[in-house]
Amino acid sequence: MIEIAVIGASWGGLQALTTVLSSLVREDLRASVVIAQHRSPDSAKGLLPQLLGYSSTVPVREAGDKEPIAPATIYVAPPDYHLLIEERHFALATEGRVQFARPSIDVLFETAAEAYADRALGVILTGANADGAAGLRSIREHGGLTVVQDPTSAEKSAMPAAALAATAVDAVLPLEEIGPFLVRHCCEERARVR
Repeated sequence: MIEIAVIGASWGGLQALTTVLSSLVREDLRASVVIAQHRSPDSAKGLLPQLLGYSSTVPVREAGDKEPIAPATIYVAPPDYHLLIEERHFALATEGRVQFARPSIDVLFETAAEAYADRALGVILTGANADGAAGLRSIREHGGLTVVQDPTSAEKSAMPAAALAATAVDAVLPLEEIGPFLVRHCCEERARVR
């Protein structure tokens, strides 16, 4: 059973995340969804969750340090912090950038893999660098599910292509099919028959 879905996005991520999250229904979601989206360190706090919240019935919020991870909630890494998962709660860190980014998708995915193993699902979306490739490989190695946006459907194909080069994945899907994939694996059975 999937308990946490981690999603990484960079260039073009806002539109891609909006499309994916619009498929999730609050009443049916049983997993937590955690997002690392590359953005400027100067990004306004709370703006990304607000924008994503317009397309989702699931609550969207920025993750806080030592905050417990709740099911049926979408969390977003705050700007200029790495978001780590530790024993059912989050930790924020300001160590150096990974793949030129903070928050780092690799850091989020690797800590999710260690904490949740085969109960984790990793998704790599559009982006212009290789962040997330090593993290997705870690989720795969720990027995979790792995999904990559079809590079031909991505605004920037470098990140999905790097993930595909780094590891075998369970699914390569066009953007419009990733949300329904999450519904099949992260939502209650009744959601599957809609």
